[in-house]
Amino acid sequence: MVYLDTSALAKWYLNERGSEEFADWIAEQPEPWISTLTSLELRCLLARRRRAREIPRETEQLVYSTFEEDVANGHLFVHPVNDEALRGGLNLIHRLADLPLRTLDALHLALARQLAAPSLATADATMADAASALGLEVVRFGD
Repeated sequence: MVYLDTSALAKWYLNERGSEEFADWIAEQPEPWISTLTSLELRCLLARRRRAREIPRETEQLVYSTFEEDVANGHLFVHPVNDEALRGGLNLIHRLADLPLRTLDALHLALARQLAAPSLATADATMADAASALGLEVVRFGD
């Protein structure tokens, strides 16, 4: 089981540094987990890139619908966000006080811990440091 941070998952859908490496790696993962937060973050990431004129609206729509199909077809397992995870994120910000952990990253880490995921995939250095501090195996992709 592996928990996928949005920064890593985006590499599956967009052509960016680390995309080929991520595609090869994800193909070997029997149980890739995301959360409902990932859906929101991916949607936001795509809209931000469209507004920045990095991708056209058609690509934004195609990528997000492909993501939704992958979820519907069971290629990604989805864990719900709940109050326990919010409390867990709050605890992690306190516990990892020396790291500049952002709110949603703390929430992703709390969700990964709820799932008892032994590893986390990310393209974010702070997220990688925080996950390592929590004893998770970290798989890093581009950044």
